[in-house]
Amino acid sequence: MRAVMTRLHPQLRLLPVGAWPLAVLAALLAAGPAGAAEYLLPANGDNVIGRNSTAIAAREDTLFDVARRHGVGYEEILAANPGVDPWLPGDGTEILIPGRLILPDAPRTGIVVNLPEHRLYYYPRAKKGEAPVVRTYPISVGKMDWKTPIGTTHIASKQAMPSWYPPASVLKEHEERGDPLPKVVPPGPDNPLGEYAMRLAIPGGAYLIHGTNKPAGVGMQVTHGCIRLYPEDIAELFPLVPVKTQVNLIDQTNKVGWQRGTLYVERHAPLEGTDNPADTDPAVMDKLISTAIAGHSVEVDWAGARRLFEQATGVPVPLSTPVRAALR
Repeated sequence: MRAVMTRLHPQLRLLPVGAWPLAVLAALLAAGPAGAAEYLLPANGDNVIGRNSTAIAAREDTLFDVARRHGVGYEEILAANPGVDPWLPGDGTEILIPGRLILPDAPRTGIVVNLPEHRLYYYPRAKKGEAPVVRTYPISVGKMDWKTPIGTTHIASKQAMPSWYPPASVLKEHEERGDPLPKVVPPGPDNPLGEYAMRLAIPGGAYLIHGTNKPAGVGMQVTHGCIRLYPEDIAELFPLVPVKTQVNLIDQTNKVGWQRGTLYVERHAPLEGTDNPADTDPAVMDKLISTAIAGHSVEVDWAGARRLFEQATGVPVPLSTPVRAALR
């Protein structure tokens, strides 16, 4: 609904809702998924973008329904709303939409995928005279035994309406489950790649950025190593990304950033199956914070930082106060 409202005529947005034509209200109520969020990159060096908002669950809503309508993934909305029943939030329940993001600590070029965040960032090359932007999408990543690899690669090829050729390991897994797969799955509603696929230049050629025929899994750690997007998101991203675009696959559970002189910190739970001790060591996040505040006259809420680390809501939280205010 938010995405539809931004496309309304400016004068219509100034009217009370009761004065809007019935046709417009019907369009708003029938609005589908929000699609990607696009943000201008801060020109002042800040790296916090977007803002949080809230939505009110309807009686028949699940958290996934709310997440997809607002362009976020399942794990994101679940972590941001602890204690809310994901299958039946309840009519009238207020749901936090985690729209504020700290940009990953990575070069702002091409595609950046932060695996524990379940989120893809695309930095298109700015045309002459245009301000640089970033587009961001929720994603699914590789499950515990099928990890999405870390490192820098690029888009090797693109295909609309792809056929799926299940790797031997996937064929074996399904065979052992008593759910055998054909060696080729043609385009159509049974194809798990959806309608668009972009192949990564990782040896073996098995890793893709693609759509899905099961959007309920977007935002979760459920794939065989590929990066999965909502159908509407891959349809939007696919024509924007040229072949040879750099893809940076990273694992950042802790992010720090600045917005108008305030330090924000964002903490994500490590992926299942992660064996990196740094992902569960609060001292690693403390060091990031200490490095970020060097040269800044601020006081940090260290107790709040520790709560943030333990809760891992994925929502950026302001943790600094200017020294002059802290001393009053």
